[in-house]
Amino acid sequence: MDFRDTPEEASFRDEVRTWLSANLPDELKSHQGGAARFDGPEVRAWSRALHDGGWVGISWPKEYGGRGLSPRFQAIYLEEEARAEAPPHLGVIGLGMAGPTIISRGTDAQKERYLKPLLAADEVWCQGFSEPGAGSDLAGVRASARLDGDRFVVDGQKVWSSYAHIADFCILVARSDAASSRHEGLTYLIVDMHAPGVDVRPLTQITGEAEFNEIFLSGVEVPLENVIGEVGDGWSVAMTTLLHERGTLGFALVARLEVQLQKLVALARERGAAPTQRDALAREWIHLQALRVTANRSLSALERTGIPGPEGSILKLQWSEANQRVTKLALELLGPDAQLLPPNAPYGGYWAIQQLRSRGNTIEAGTSEILRNIVAERVLGLPRSR
Repeated sequence: MDFRDTPEEASFRDEVRTWLSANLPDELKSHQGGAARFDGPEVRAWSRALHDGGWVGISWPKEYGGRGLSPRFQAIYLEEEARAEAPPHLGVIGLGMAGPTIISRGTDAQKERYLKPLLAADEVWCQGFSEPGAGSDLAGVRASARLDGDRFVVDGQKVWSSYAHIADFCILVARSDAASSRHEGLTYLIVDMHAPGVDVRPLTQITGEAEFNEIFLSGVEVPLENVIGEVGDGWSVAMTTLLHERGTLGFALVARLEVQLQKLVALARERGAAPTQRDALAREWIHLQALRVTANRSLSALERTGIPGPEGSILKLQWSEANQRVTKLALELLGPDAQLLPPNAPYGGYWAIQQLRSRGNTIEAGTSEILRNIVAERVLGLPRSR
């Protein structure tokens, strides 16, 4: 595999770097990969600037507002975004999950209504898959969708929904056949987050911030035209969403880890790392190179088939656990100073916040346990354990 950019890719990468350097506000640079997903007016303005600059939906078809480029160009953008420490587009759920699902499985009317406002961050999306008691087990959905004439009436609870507190729409899976179980009888819906009966409650994390949410649904009416796919075929549509969830995201994760390691190297030099700590740092750098190879292998499969494969689960699993190790090593290097809180903490408390936030990395977007099962069964071809 040749990791070098083609002349066209190199020109595109230079274009991205130049644009980010000229347009990224200094006050936003430290937000990338930090403890919170910022949703203030400055991030909305940044998301709009990304859209106007042509950096949103790079691999989407032109007829839906994209640039129609290959996924490799999307990967290049995500790499450079992470290296510049720029915040992502506010509509990450829409761009990586809702949008690709609507393009793949939605009706023409749904594509016309939702895709362009999503790209422009005029409308923000969240995801309603996980539920209390089910977590990463999507087949354990208990939220109900009762058909009543030309609409569904939805009742239930969802949890761990990023951006739900500011979202306009939610991609939600509910059980439309009360007699069904597991993968059968599910329907995939677009829910208006401003509809009567929708109650969003932010969840405070150990960082002190609240970026995840609970969603309570009580008698929420969803018109039939908001069904994606067929009634009862929600599991199949949800699998489309989950495949696209990781897509080219691995490149952003690898680049973020690279930035963290560069900061860790600087900290190790400043603090005088012990031999064992230098060894640990070297192991993490080697691990980073292995992740980079895996990201390229996954991208090659995507370019061949047009569909993201399960290899993305390897990247998310390994990155999340590596990020925990890297931030833990940083606290070891800080020694007693790691206990200080802002404004007295070194680096403004950056490393302490990063370590606290990293605990969520192995839970969100699939727990490490679930991801190991996916890798075992779908990548390695091992038999199911149950």
